[in-house]
Amino acid sequence: MQAIGIDIGGTKVAGAIVDEDGGIVRSSRRPTPARDGDALVDVVAEMIAELSGGEHAVVGVAAAGFIDAAQSNVYYTPNIDWRNEPLREKLEARTGASVVIDNDANAAGWAEFRFGSGQLVSDMVMLTIGTGVGGAIVAGDRLFRGGFGAGAEIGHLRLVPDGLPCGCGQYGCFEQYGSGRALQRYANEIADQGGIGLRLNAAREAGGLDGKVIGDLILARDPGALAALRRLGHAIGTASASLAAVLDPQRFVIGGGVAAAGELLLEPVREAFLEHLPARGYHPEPDFVIAEFVNDAGVVGAADLARIHLAERAR
Repeated sequence: MQAIGIDIGGTKVAGAIVDEDGGIVRSSRRPTPARDGDALVDVVAEMIAELSGGEHAVVGVAAAGFIDAAQSNVYYTPNIDWRNEPLREKLEARTGASVVIDNDANAAGWAEFRFGSGQLVSDMVMLTIGTGVGGAIVAGDRLFRGGFGAGAEIGHLRLVPDGLPCGCGQYGCFEQYGSGRALQRYANEIADQGGIGLRLNAAREAGGLDGKVIGDLILARDPGALAALRRLGHAIGTASASLAAVLDPQRFVIGGGVAAAGELLLEPVREAFLEHLPARGYHPEPDFVIAEFVNDAGVVGAADLARIHLAERAR
């Protein structure tokens, strides 16, 4: 059975028809009218109509933020003015499709579990290292959403007591130490110190230390950029050790732009994980791998979750 997946991002809405093996049959892209929630509903409804060709469709929609346990309403999303938005009801009324809503990190994690780096395990944690830190938890072959549907907000695990302020209103969240934004902060701090930070400083003066510049320096094995990456990896590994104590996953899958560093990132992640793992030497150790999906994880995961949801409702 083919299904449609829609992934609502900060700058674009991506949609695709996805087959049962996670393959993209046909895709579509449109700009995100992020400041106009009603216009965004229009865009998603139009995309569903375009991809379905007027036929009844099974649709999964992935969006950032808190989604209720019924996979129907968006409690809150940070980049769109949706607050308690009945998104499923609106889209079904507009399109006649069978729609389910899910968190975008959940959708991406599910794609990895079903078709990517998470295959062949039953318990997995996905960490998406982007501007912030997204996450997904699969336990016993089931996606974990929590009692209210707003679970697996891994980026807001408290990592440093009374640490840096976070956009969620708290202090010391993992997101402030293990994200792409944190990597930029580390790189700037190393650039300020001179020494191994000389190339970082030169790049900053030439145009700024954005993610691409730092990434290029990492791949060029610049010592300052590698030091910044090691600090990032240490934060990711430290948080992962706490997650392992609670969830006991067989595998951690690392995705997002920073994951392009591959083993250069995973090495310090593993080191910090073992350093902080409770009962090290007696606690089973999960493996750490890089995500396989790059751009299509959200649409693939959303479509597959919608397909599964429909099948469970039909029982």
